[in-house]
Amino acid sequence: MRAISLVQLSPDGLAALARGDLEAARRCFPFRVGDYFIGPECLRTWRLREAQIAGEPEAAGWVTRFIVDPSLTAAVGRAGFHGPPDAEGRVEVGYSVDPVFRRRGYARAALLALLDWARSDPSIQTVRASIAPGNLASRQLVDAHGFIEVGEQWDDEDGLEMIFEVNRGGF
Repeated sequence: MRAISLVQLSPDGLAALARGDLEAARRCFPFRVGDYFIGPECLRTWRLREAQIAGEPEAAGWVTRFIVDPSLTAAVGRAGFHGPPDAEGRVEVGYSVDPVFRRRGYARAALLALLDWARSDPSIQTVRASIAPGNLASRQLVDAHGFIEVGEQWDDEDGLEMIFEVNRGGF
């Protein structure tokens, strides 16, 4: 299994990424940050999370982090929760790996780290993942870790998503 760290973004680093200012972002982190992190997919996430934290500062510790491979001293993707647990104790995971680093086990390592985090927090009762129907790799990943399909939803930005959940005791 890949050794990774999930590294929280500093406010300045997140702001730089949300602006698409890769050079400023690189100055905020002690590891390499590639061009992928200012591409359209990531920019949308950084802007969403920056706005979320502005309105809900307590979310900062929960939301998207860098997936860092310490052996490469590089960010290889991003992963985190969509926010703190809701009233029912549910959190939703999100993860994405830079295409340069895909198919190397980073998404699996990130998901396992998020499940470990959930396991260590007694307020978390359910972990959810929303996956586009055509994303077979993510579907196989959550299937392998006990997630069960519980429904579907329409996301205004991502379109149709299948909803998978795993309850405490299963993660």
